[in-house]
Amino acid sequence: MMRQYELVERVRRYNPNTDEALLDRAYVYAMRAHGSQLRASGDPYFSHPLEVAAILTDLKLDDATIVSALLHDTIEDTSATKAEIERLFGQQIATLVEGLTKIKKLDLVSKQAKQAENLRKLLLAIADDVRVLLVKLADRFHNMRTLKWVPPEKRDRVAQETLDIYAPLAARMGMQDMREELEDLAFRQLSPEAYESITTRVSELRQVNGPVVQEIERELKDELARRGIVAEVKGREKRPFSIWGKMERKAIGFEQLSDLYGFRVLVSSVEDCYRALGVVHTKWAIVPGRFKDYISTPKPNDYRSLHTTVVGPRRQRVEMQIRTKDMEEIAEYGIAAHALYKDASGAPGEMLSHESRAYAWLRKTIENLSQGLSPEEFLEHTKLELFHDQVFCFTPKGRLIALPRKATPIDFAYAVHTDVGNTAVGCKINGSIAPLVSELKNGDEVEIITSKAQTPPGAWETIAVTGKARAAVRRATRAAVRAQYAGLGRKITERAFTRVGKPFTEDAVAKATPRLARASAEDVFAAIGRGEIKTDDVIRAVYPDWVPPRPEERSERASGEGWFELKRGHNLKFKIPEGAKAERLDAIPIRGINGDLPVRFAPDGGAVPGDRIVGILTPGEGITIYPIQSASLQGFEDAPERWLDVRWDVDELSEGRFPARIVVTARNAPGSLAQIAGAIGDRGGNIDGLQMHARSADFHEMVIDVEVFDLRHLNAIIADLKARDVVSQVERVNG
Repeated sequence: MMRQYELVERVRRYNPNTDEALLDRAYVYAMRAHGSQLRASGDPYFSHPLEVAAILTDLKLDDATIVSALLHDTIEDTSATKAEIERLFGQQIATLVEGLTKIKKLDLVSKQAKQAENLRKLLLAIADDVRVLLVKLADRFHNMRTLKWVPPEKRDRVAQETLDIYAPLAARMGMQDMREELEDLAFRQLSPEAYESITTRVSELRQVNGPVVQEIERELKDELARRGIVAEVKGREKRPFSIWGKMERKAIGFEQLSDLYGFRVLVSSVEDCYRALGVVHTKWAIVPGRFKDYISTPKPNDYRSLHTTVVGPRRQRVEMQIRTKDMEEIAEYGIAAHALYKDASGAPGEMLSHESRAYAWLRKTIENLSQGLSPEEFLEHTKLELFHDQVFCFTPKGRLIALPRKATPIDFAYAVHTDVGNTAVGCKINGSIAPLVSELKNGDEVEIITSKAQTPPGAWETIAVTGKARAAVRRATRAAVRAQYAGLGRKITERAFTRVGKPFTEDAVAKATPRLARASAEDVFAAIGRGEIKTDDVIRAVYPDWVPPRPEERSERASGEGWFELKRGHNLKFKIPEGAKAERLDAIPIRGINGDLPVRFAPDGGAVPGDRIVGILTPGEGITIYPIQSASLQGFEDAPERWLDVRWDVDELSEGRFPARIVVTARNAPGSLAQIAGAIGDRGGNIDGLQMHARSADFHEMVIDVEVFDLRHLNAIIADLKARDVVSQVERVNG
């Protein structure tokens, strides 16, 4: 434990005119007041206020602040009173100590309300004198360093409160070093495995890249010296919580992080900052979009610096911060670096509002927050103001959801629960219907509209901001695609077993999975749907004695009413759906691209209800539907196992549209395109794509992709087009 003379000596190093008698009186008074009280660790309780005072001496603060640190727990935890402290140490110190005393005697219903009232009292005291905040931050700093001695049930609450309130307050006041250590200490408590993993990886990287850091420091310092710039260059690693935050924001792994190292270049003047920037950009290639000038435009917390990122030695990305030594002091100590706190003179509240924009912001925020809010509202609104790099939104029941900036309702839905995200179909923001891709703002109330029939689209992965949402979308998309392939594979397998006259059961397939090198029947069906396993192999695995029929036998079995040969001598016959009586029950029903099966239409021409169609199984893609007259089918004649019997399963009143392609040859005359588009639109068709080619000076050829309800609809559009004077010829393209 620090002795009395040691504390005085620490203050005297930066303040030779310190009031030694005042410090001695405060030391003795606090030690006697706390008496035999012990900390949870078993140390004398007085060791805590003494350590808080020591932390503040590192910030080189005035005597009143150091004395307030020594006395900050006396009113709360001992028999001391404000009147007694005012009589012994003066009104200023008594007011500071009272501002640091928690409210204990209020009859509050919830712990959250008690926490909110304590925070309200603290912030209002800070508004009068910011030194209250400096002592409170040092108090929390030491408490976090000794968190392991706190009862387990309290540790997470204290750590979370530190992340929610005290670390953002330190950041707002520009005290970056304290903020970073508070965040790391809280992170270690709340996510010990993640903390350990990151620190281990950083340590391993340090052993590998140690020479790189020294090399960059040396090269840069020498290069600046050659240009006549005297500079101090410091290299350092990013902190664990900062690394974790970047991994979460960008949804990337540790290996994908490219800028784990940062360098500070400290020079003597603002002019030298910009000269040093020129040297850095001349020596190494800049990473586009990573330059920021906080000297000409300081941050709200008075932070000033030049930021840039370059590609340094060994292709390592390196962050550079270039600033003067005065700027460095503000960057490290923030509001505590202001000259006002180097002595005990002046009127703190009035002078600082002119000197520090950070404190001016804080006072204005506190004034706004303290107007007529309930304790819980005050706590929530304070968090909203402090977290400028996050958005806080609410569920309709009032639950608070914290998200990164630019988050969308998709991120919100997955933050509530993965099932809510997977079934989200729409949302209301502040009571109004809004797109799921809307950017959320602080204080928004978000209601997610869900449907059990919904599966998250794969495109959500690129829209979502949080790692949790992206990972959930990836999992759900993979599961949905696998379910589609499994459904298709099950239908194909049932049909194959029926074709060879063998009974089909999933249990039988499940028992045969070892012979197919698959873990389950579902895996087998998914592999069949993707075209990775042939149905003959599955039948043989279930019935080892089964022998596939010869081609001649296949041809005889396939013969019958309603079947036709695509090419003579190939022994393949396909079902033509000419009516309900002629349709085979084992043909797979096709609804279109929005159905339950992984189906797509022929890329050049598509197919529409009313067309005679056939399906081709494409490995890894599912089924491609072709009109039976498509010339592309000739390319699959040597792969009979990929042909599937399919039939339309479309309600006559369905609003679904299907793709078709037509080629229109039209006169090169003004208004010809408008007439053609008008004819398609008048008939209720939709133009999905258009290409124009000049066949001659007088005629143009237009390739038009249209969406229609069925074959009759398409024929009606073609007939209308042929009736136009500007149209010479219309043909349908069969993909």
